[in-house]
Amino acid sequence: MTADDAMKLLSECRVKIDAIDAQVVDLLNRRTRIVEDIGRAKEVAGLPIYEPKREDDVYRNILAHNSGPLTADALRRIYERVIDEMRSLQHIRRDGRR
Repeated sequence: MTADDAMKLLSECRVKIDAIDAQVVDLLNRRTRIVEDIGRAKEVAGLPIYEPKREDDVYRNILAHNSGPLTADALRRIYERVIDEMRSLQHIRRDGRR
């Protein structure tokens, strides 16, 4: 591979990454809208926002679908952050801050 080939590949990869990132953002926002529905249902039902058993179910589900190259630990850390943000959103909604 020449330096020019490497630069071309780098540019092509960055275009692909940008497209995938746009899809990830769309999926995260779709997930968030569902989480908002869940938050409203939990509030009406008098259920707590934090449900450790459900979070364990989510981790089991994502890890069962992981074919790599992300490690299980890496994927879990990513989802811990996603779930934490979703839980924060439910708290904000419940507290009436939006």
